[in-house]
Parts: sequence; structure tokens; C-alpha cells
Amino acid sequence: MYSAQDSRWMAQALRLAERGMYGTSPNPRVGCVLVRDGGVAGEGWHERAGEPHAEVHALRAAGDKARGATAYVTLEPCSHHGRTPPCADALIAAGIARVVVAVQDPNPKVAGEGIAKLRAAGIAVECGLMEAAARELNAGFFARMTRGTPWLRSKVAMSLDGRTALANGASKWITGDAARKDVQHWRARSCAVLTGIATVLADDPRLNVRSIETGRQPLRVVLDSRLRMPLTARILQGGNVLIYTAVQDREKIATLENSGATVSVLPDGIGRVDLSAMLRDLAQRGCNEVLLEAGSTLNGALLRAGLVDELLLYIAPQLLGDMARGMAQLGELTALDQRVNIQWQDVRQVGKDMRITVRVENV
Repeated sequence: MYSAQDSRWMAQALRLAERGMYGTSPNPRVGCVLVRDGGVAGEGWHERAGEPHAEVHALRAAGDKARGATAYVTLEPCSHHGRTPPCADALIAAGIARVVVAVQDPNPKVAGEGIAKLRAAGIAVECGLMEAAARELNAGFFARMTRGTPWLRSKVAMSLDGRTALANGASKWITGDAARKDVQHWRARSCAVLTGIATVLADDPRLNVRSIETGRQPLRVVLDSRLRMPLTARILQGGNVLIYTAVQDREKIATLENSGATVSVLPDGIGRVDLSAMLRDLAQRGCNEVLLEAGSTLNGALLRAGLVDELLLYIAPQLLGDMARGMAQLGELTALDQRVNIQWQDVRQVGKDMRITVRVENV
């Protein structure tokens, strides 16, 4: 059984882990609190990939006070040499007496071995405190490690009657300033922002993070089956762009790559990009969370394929009518068992708009 103090310190470790929200990918967000004699001896969080992990920061802050302390860690301490040494070894060397872990690491390179190493060294280890919160914090990392694809979150700005643009394509702006600023936080935490070529041609977006301090920009990904990307598109500025296509047009590919983009050919056999293969490829590139900002065609295709995990819906207090464009082209449903079922996660007001977060029930 965990005590009230155990819960207190693990909650603090989770808050610390959140400080790495924008910078740790492809690594998970992890926080650590070292407690001795009822008080904090040291604490830390993983800030950026390639730099020391949360446990190392906490141990450095604690110094000699780490000996005999209890470590509260939001993810199982690593047991392997990556870009940094194993955290399990550091905890053992520091003389930690007890380790409380929120959740076991899904990475096959760890997957219980860190806990086993700590126990073999005589350290008391307990696992499972606030596990759901720890998993939620790293939903993308768990998705990539367990199923080989990122967590795909679709952002949609729409009217109360579910319309995302007028019939002529006009959509700026349906939602207000506060909602658009809120989207920047979701971009900043994502490893990649995904859109379709139709959105590029219609809106010429940049899809970068603005007005938020972050040490990295997400990878900008465009699904462009027939390579219609104009070389003047703003999304090509600054590099860090990946284009998925279904055609082997070597001349156009070379031109785009000379402009700084990376082009990957992943055909599905009927002239389109293989969506499942695209997500597997993004996972192999280290993407944990992908934010989809696209029109109804790509939204519908990914929903129909069962590849969307979460919908981030910004709903404006307005009606655009039945001639306006919908949020997703799902085609005609002839039976109710063909519908897309969702689970409510969160509802809140953002400026004048509502933000509703739902999870898609993919079976």
C-alpha cells in the first residue's frame, strides 16, 4: 500500500515531468523526486534528448543526501546504455534505499530490466503508483513502443454545426485568437505536424510553432500523393519538411530535395500514399505524437482507416449551414455499426470557443 506521502511526492514528480513537454522527444517525459527524512533532497526532470535523465539531475541536486533516500520516478529507470549511462546504475551507486515507479518502461530495451537491476542490488522497488497519469503524459511514447506507430491527434476548428469551411473554401477565421494560440501548445508538444497537399495549396500554411519558447520545431509532414507541392510554398521554408508521395517522379523529387525537403515514396497500390506505412515510418523516425491539421479528405481517410487516436475539436459559437464543408469525409454509412465511436475526455472554454477532446474507439 502506498501512503499519502507517496502520492504527494509522485504527483510532484509528474509535475516535474511536464516541464519537459516540448523538448524530450523521441525520449519520454520523466520526472524524479528524491525524499529523505520527510523532505526533498533533490529533484529533476528530463529536459532534452541526449542530455541527462531525470534521475541524474535529481541525484546531482541531492549530492550526499541521496544515500538512504526514496526516489519517486514517473517511468522505470533505464538499464541500458543509450546516449546516456543507465539511470538504474546511478541510483544504485548513490545508495538509494527505495524506488517508487509510476509505470514500467514499454521500451523493449528496458521493459522491467531496470526494476530487476535495482532489486538485485537490494533496493526496495514498488511500481504502479499513479500509473494512469504517467501513461497519459507519455501516450505517444507508449504508442510508438507497443504498436510501432505514433499517437495521432487530429485538430479541427469548426462551427457548432460541424463545418470547417464555406463551400468556396473560406475558413479564416472560424475560431478566435485564444483558440489559435492554444493550438500552438499542441504543436510544440508534437514531434510532427501532418497535413495534406490540399491544405497547402488552399491555405499556404507554415505549420511551425510560434509565440512559444521551444528548443525545437516539429517535423512538418505533407501527404502529397501526386507531388503537387509548389516550390514557393511557405511550408518549405526553413527545412525540416518531410513529403510522402505515391509517385516515383525523380525529377520533381530531386527538385524538392534540393529545396531542403525529404521525400519518401510510399504507394498503396492504387495511386495514394499508404497511410499505415506512413505512420510506421514516422515512428521509425522517432515521432511519438503527431498532430494532424488537415481538411475533411485526409481526416476522413485516417478515421476510416482507424488510425486516429484523438480528436481535438475547437468549436466556435456560429452556424455555417449545410452547404459548408464538414470535418471528415466518411462516405455514406448504411448501418450504425459503421459509425465512429468516441469517448469524452475533456471539455473546456478557450476564449469565446469550446475545446472538446475525445478519444476514438478503434477496435
